[in-house]
Amino acid sequence: MSDLSDRSNIKICVIGLGYVGLPLAVEFGKIFHTVGFDINKERVEELKNGVDKTLEVEPKDLEKAVKLLYTTDISDISSCNFYIVTVPTPINEYKQPDLSPVIKATETVGNILKKGDVVIYESTVYPGCTEEVCVPILEKYSKLKFNHDFFCGFSPERINPGDKVHTIVSIKKVTSGSTPEIAEIIDSLYKTIIKAGTHKAPSIKVAEAAKVIENSQRDINIAFVNELALIFEKLGIDTLDVLEAAGTKWNFLPFKPGLVGGHCIGVDPYYLTYKAQAVGYDPEVILAGRRINDNMGLYVANKVVKLMIRKNKKVKKSKILVLGITFKENCPDTRNSRVIDVINEFKDFGCIVDICDPIADPHEVKKEYGIELSSFESCKNSEYDALVLAVAHNEFKNFDLSSLIKENSVVYDIKGFFDRNLITERL
Repeated sequence: MSDLSDRSNIKICVIGLGYVGLPLAVEFGKIFHTVGFDINKERVEELKNGVDKTLEVEPKDLEKAVKLLYTTDISDISSCNFYIVTVPTPINEYKQPDLSPVIKATETVGNILKKGDVVIYESTVYPGCTEEVCVPILEKYSKLKFNHDFFCGFSPERINPGDKVHTIVSIKKVTSGSTPEIAEIIDSLYKTIIKAGTHKAPSIKVAEAAKVIENSQRDINIAFVNELALIFEKLGIDTLDVLEAAGTKWNFLPFKPGLVGGHCIGVDPYYLTYKAQAVGYDPEVILAGRRINDNMGLYVANKVVKLMIRKNKKVKKSKILVLGITFKENCPDTRNSRVIDVINEFKDFGCIVDICDPIADPHEVKKEYGIELSSFESCKNSEYDALVLAVAHNEFKNFDLSSLIKENSVVYDIKGFFDRNLITERL
């Protein structure tokens, strides 16, 4: 196994074919015998037909993965010797790690694990999780001994959904292994597909920690500019004007205010704070940032209502159009979207809310949030009392705002997306 030059001996299984797993499986499938495994039969069938509804991989790139097999059948992955787990790691209603997808995937691998196999985790977890939670499960189900019969590694995913520039092959990859020899093998394996190169961390725990602080850092920085937006609103200053001026200094970080959702930035900090509290430390800065970001949806909705009142609009039964419900621009992923906080607050005020998003899957939105999406055509000439740009999809640039609103309507731009002459105010 140590000789990766003989590619015929390498058979890789990627477990979980979502935003992280599919691009990884496709790249490995161009070189090695690779099996993409997912329990979602509909997802597997669409990939077999050359369609990726996450829009992360183009049809032409799917075709290039000539050595990749998609399956829901465990028997198809039993002959693999590298298992890469890329399932989601969400949080529960109490904002604590929900490891059930990782645990189930680990049990699946444990049932078919053989001597000499390597299990690599890419799913975001807290430092220590791989060796403290996953390894005992692998040993229990396989009856094999860790670092004697089988080995593990951790290589944190760095997928940026919707980003066609920073793709999996162009982002440097952190790798690690449970022994120095296995760490070298895992690093060499990833080097075959990552053009940007790799960074071999000294331990699995270091690699795990590196992942959670990447997104925690971004979360704190966004919380800082969100707090600035709250302050500058009271001072009557446009936040984006301030950030543009400050950004002329070479070392000023270009973060902007907004809603912080998704399955990374809005989730990963809770994995770190959970582990910190478990070892007796109460993290203050990280949780303060989370509180600020989690409350931005309520702030936006209340701000829009205040603007409506200033324009002498009756709030109850007023019609409001929200543009965008995915967690970020030009990406169909609606998981943990904080736009729902804005929508729900409007509904609490008694407003009638329509949501338009040409990128989101209507069936997923209905299933996740119980919301029926509206098309642009159905919204035209509806004369909304307020319009909120929540997600900066490129498609919204072509929307004729004048056909959606009344002469005295409120237009609130969370993302600083529209021309300033077309809006009432922006975050």
